[in-house]
Amino acid sequence: MPSSPPPAARLRGSGPVLPAVLFVLAGMIAPLALMLRTSFDRFDPETLIVSALTLDNYLRFFETPFFREVLGRTIAISALSTAICLILGLPVAYYLARFPTGAAKSRLLMLILVPLLIGNAVRTSAWMLILNDHGVLAAGLARLGISRPLGLMYSASGVTIALVSVLLPFMIITLNSVFEGIETTLEEAAGSLGASHLTTMCRVVLPLALPGVLAGCVLCFTLSMNAYATPVLIGGPKFHMMAPTVYQQITEAMNWPFGSALAFVLMGMTLGLTVGLTLAVQRRYRRWMA
Repeated sequence: MPSSPPPAARLRGSGPVLPAVLFVLAGMIAPLALMLRTSFDRFDPETLIVSALTLDNYLRFFETPFFREVLGRTIAISALSTAICLILGLPVAYYLARFPTGAAKSRLLMLILVPLLIGNAVRTSAWMLILNDHGVLAAGLARLGISRPLGLMYSASGVTIALVSVLLPFMIITLNSVFEGIETTLEEAAGSLGASHLTTMCRVVLPLALPGVLAGCVLCFTLSMNAYATPVLIGGPKFHMMAPTVYQQITEAMNWPFGSALAFVLMGMTLGLTVGLTLAVQRRYRRWMA
């Protein structure tokens, strides 16, 4: 069995790409480090930022019911949007993965990818035309004899609907690649042993696809936790989620220290929840595969 090259040789081999890696790391880490340092400063209405080393900004967040409510609302809507994306994306991704390869499958993939070519603000603006009380959906229901206010604009329901429309293609594409890697012979073998299609899906396909399900859920949850355009446009000025709140504190209140602290609370909560979900799913996956 060939031995692995020594560390010095591996370092020399990575020499050509090392400057690019260092440049990318500096571009990612330096702004975060600066923002982290700012989160420990104090805010002054005249000088804006007063150099300090205090936890007051973080304590203010956890001691203020309003900001705790904003964080809880953000987590709840993100979790609900991710769950809906998973429920809607699973059958579509499976159907797409088992669809015969050819021009028709390429067209289906393009239909799913086309929304990703349009900016979130543009797609969200389209949902504003659909969800408002005088929009497309209300007009369609009126033709059916249902004429009453929908109440979807400026509400958690409207934000969730719009977020699902933004995140669903990510879930479908992620799950599709996983389903394509699962051999159809495994499903045929389960069927030959008397398993129904539902049993095969629950006991053969889904356990094998669990890593991909986890990847899709983490991707959608992370994007939803950090969503800005959708909560602002669909939720309106009285509907608060974390990303718009961070923006408001930095650009409108000019409170950079507290805005930086909010950003790190959001980042830490997102990271903590995704790591916790990943560990839980990996534990369950190992138990299934044992």
